Amino acid sequence: MARMNFDWKKLQAFALAEVEATLAALPTPLREPAAQLPVTFERRPNRGLQADGIEADTLGVFCGPEFADETHSPLPPQIILFLENIWEMVEADEKIFREEVRTTYLHELGHYLGLDEDELTERGLD
Repeated sequence: MARMNFDWKKLQAFALAEVEATLAALPTPLREPAAQLPVTFERRPNRGLQADGIEADTLGVFCGPEFADETHSPLPPQIILFLENIWEMVEADEKIFREEVRTTYLHELGHYLGLDEDELTERGLD
């Protein structure tokens, strides 16, 4: 797919605003652990992630231990959202970009909270 024109700082600002709004709307029992989980923005998965099996067109990924298992891992958990991939998938539509950032964030947050792909699909987060 050809790269579509975009302003990286603008996409980061849109994504950050959407993640913050989504976090604020979560019920308190979920919001508290979710607020501790770092979210970073990258353009696309780097070579290292791709070597670990992450596809080049992936929208987001959860890395690290699930919430229940955090004490047993040397690395902290985090969510990485791949904004250029999301932007291209939504064909440069700003409104749909925000919606997809929200969905992708919730999907990866679900992994952090211990949900598998089937459980995420059941919740409309596929």
